Amino acid sequence: MTVGALDGRVAIVTGGGRGVGRGIALALAGAGAAVVVCGRTAEPLDETVREVEARGGRAASIVTDVTATDDVDACLALTVDRFGGVDILVNNATLVPHGSLLEISEQLVNDAWAAGPVAAWRFMVRCHPHMRARGGGAIVNVSSGAAITPNVPERGTYAAIKAALGAYSRAAAMEWAADGIRVNAIMPVALTDAFTAFLEHDPDAGAAVVAGIPLGRIGDPERDIGRAVVFLCSDDAAYLTGATLPLDGGLAYLR
Repeated sequence: MTVGALDGRVAIVTGGGRGVGRGIALALAGAGAAVVVCGRTAEPLDETVREVEARGGRAASIVTDVTATDDVDACLALTVDRFGGVDILVNNATLVPHGSLLEISEQLVNDAWAAGPVAAWRFMVRCHPHMRARGGGAIVNVSSGAAITPNVPERGTYAAIKAALGAYSRAAAMEWAADGIRVNAIMPVALTDAFTAFLEHDPDAGAAVVAGIPLGRIGDPERDIGRAVVFLCSDDAAYLTGATLPLDGGLAYLR
């Protein structure tokens, strides 16, 4: 990661209080960006802000329901008021629905779409004029390998919403290229709290997952995922848009 690669830029990270979102927020701040983290719970968001500031960075947090238009508008207003604009958007917030197609409730399906691709679309279209006014920007949407995995038992709805997010990413990349706005997606495998709990609950299954990753380890949210996002948002990636980057230690090539 190039220190100062994002100096002077302002980023919004949804779901920035935990896991991959937190790792991305820390990495963006470490590269010089001012970061606004939003999500449903104040405490983890505030912890991310404290960590950024402890390292000498700039950050702010706001409790946001990404499915609520007023909350999204409030997040944008805070960002512009506090830091002057928006250059980077990372859509990380999501709902992970479990259940087979026959068993999952219609309410959970609707909630998953609202918190996933619909919320990402909402943030993208609201950030667009701010980015265009500043001469361009970068959007990174956090997808999943589930979107391209042939077998997704109990996760068909999750696979569907992540596939839809990829479609939105490609569409925005093409429609907004003339505005200087680049849009890419990532498919991370990272050591989040949920993944750690899984490893502790079923060590044998966890070991099998790790053994199936060609690089032989689970990615670190900041070092492996966040720093790759820094690259995607930096001038070093100025010629890259409409792509999906698998940050999964090689798993994508085995699917």
